[in-house]
Amino acid sequence: MIIEELKDNEIPVIAEIEKLSFSKPWSEENIRSSFNSKSCKFYTAKTDIIVGYIGVSIAADEGYILNVAVRPDFRGRGIGRKLVTFLIEKYADSLRFITLEVRPSNISAVKLYTSLGFEKAGERPSYYSNPVENALLLTKYFNSKLEI
Repeated sequence: MIIEELKDNEIPVIAEIEKLSFSKPWSEENIRSSFNSKSCKFYTAKTDIIVGYIGVSIAADEGYILNVAVRPDFRGRGIGRKLVTFLIEKYADSLRFITLEVRPSNISAVKLYTSLGFEKAGERPSYYSNPVENALLLTKYFNSKLEI
């Protein structure tokens, strides 16, 4: 498996993985808009096909994970872990932290993030719909040499 930057012609594949993964998926237009933003980067995990992806928004020295998703038929193989680890390693020297929102009911995702050093930083009330649920805000802080 390789991880590389998303290419424009791969956006429809990412949109399909979104539909298979989330109750309120981003549309292809939403993904394309973020993809075209200078502050956002998307990375794909590939075997002979795209099996997962991760997106991040960078604001100054802060990182915000937008989405992480793996095709249902490839879940449970450590691909999500590899994508998040890739992002951590890529940005650890240039960011103070990376943060994300996750459903508390998504126990496997919460376990993944906490095992990689993410800590609870708060909650966002009624953040999710379909069904309505708070978001758990998890943040990984880096021992960065960046000045505050």
